[in-house]
Amino acid sequence: MELNVMGQSSGGGCSSSGCGSTDNQMSQLPDHIREKVHNHPCYSEDAHHYFARMHVAVAPACNIQCHYCNRKYDCANESRPGVVSELLTPDQAVKKVKAVAATIPQMTVLGIAGPGDPLANPERTFSTFRQLSEQAPDIKLCVSTNGLALPDAVDELAKHNIDHVTITINCVDPEIGAKIYPWIYWNNKRIRGKKAAKILIEQQQKGLEMLIARGILVKVNSVLIPGVNDEHLKEVSKVVKSKGAFLHNVMPLIAEAEHGTFYGVMGQRSPEPEELQDLQDACAGDMNMMRHCRQCRADAVGLLGEDRGEEFTMDKIEMMDIDYSAAMEKRAVIHAAIKEELEEKQAKKARLAGMSVPSASGGVSTKHYRAVLMAVATSGGGVINQHFGHAKEFLVYEASTNGVRFISHRKVDQYCVGNDTCGEKESALSGSIRALKGCEAVLCSKIGFEPWGQLEEAGIHPNGEHAMEPIEEAIMAVYQEMIAAGKLDEAPATKMLG
Repeated sequence: MELNVMGQSSGGGCSSSGCGSTDNQMSQLPDHIREKVHNHPCYSEDAHHYFARMHVAVAPACNIQCHYCNRKYDCANESRPGVVSELLTPDQAVKKVKAVAATIPQMTVLGIAGPGDPLANPERTFSTFRQLSEQAPDIKLCVSTNGLALPDAVDELAKHNIDHVTITINCVDPEIGAKIYPWIYWNNKRIRGKKAAKILIEQQQKGLEMLIARGILVKVNSVLIPGVNDEHLKEVSKVVKSKGAFLHNVMPLIAEAEHGTFYGVMGQRSPEPEELQDLQDACAGDMNMMRHCRQCRADAVGLLGEDRGEEFTMDKIEMMDIDYSAAMEKRAVIHAAIKEELEEKQAKKARLAGMSVPSASGGVSTKHYRAVLMAVATSGGGVINQHFGHAKEFLVYEASTNGVRFISHRKVDQYCVGNDTCGEKESALSGSIRALKGCEAVLCSKIGFEPWGQLEEAGIHPNGEHAMEPIEEAIMAVYQEMIAAGKLDEAPATKMLG
């Protein structure tokens, strides 16, 4: 199989075990690309179980307006892009990064993603990067941008050894762009409508091409907006892949009215999980897909899916005594151990992909059975290690006779929340069951009697028999049990993966 310069299959397909930077794709990448992504939780699906990231909020201004965005300060209970609790100066940001990296040695990546656009705040953004490249050289530096100012910033990004850039590209058609962006600020003027969208699209595409020419990895984010750009995103995926983008992340629109966005106030709906999965699958034929994005706050800290920002407010950091040289030595040891564990896991997954599926009669089946969605409660490490009632999200995987692939994550309210009222617990449990729609099993370390019964009534089989086991191995074991018990029908040819 031939690989293009970015290490992607020239055929544009994805492995049967999933899309994104999965194990099969990682093994095909050139060494210099693999080194850039193996410990990046956004660029590698496996890495996000082990490595942490953080964002620093040093960029308050933005040069465009999006109908899905509302930048907020001091919103500790909201987890979405554009939200921060405190705006930092570059000096404060550097101090915070070093404190987090010393306290959370698994933290490998520092990103600037807002709350505005980093490249609309070039002095603050590049001052932060410049200091970090000097004082914390073991940390990967990333930036996320809408792309309007990107072409003018590419040389500066390359100068600071920034290997990863994310561009949010929601369309390549100005007619559609005019429905998403009410205005841009360009050459000291506010420009509206189709003209504004055309300028933005041209700048995004020019910046993408310039980054690829310099060997910088590009992830493209796209917000799925039902009825606006849902079908069009297939074309976006083709275009950005043809220009060399490494990864495409199609994210669901967040449009709750309480967030105060235009779409939220106007009643624009968010996509259903099935719509998101179908579109990701449709795009996967042309692009490696990221499916584990958490749409993080602009000041997020920790593993994807968690936020430890409250531990690192500036008042607490000012009291810390940080010896970063010593911290770097500790970080290097921990990173090496994680890398070894990941390599072992990849070898196990390779063996798992070759496992035979039993038949109902006890022999080995040559049939292809229908795929099954299963939800997993995990707090990280790639194992099933969380109580059902403690989960704030579930990871959803698809098991088939071709293997196991990650599909998505689904956020929920915790069911076990101390002394909360019975009504609140019932509401949280009902919400979790709704969030698990389409799943036939949920794997967790433990589960109580009440949720067990209600899950079974909803047609979801609770399973606590695989606590502390690797996720993919446990899912395949449950899938094999379902086949051996005669619970699965043979899959129609059109539904078979591969």
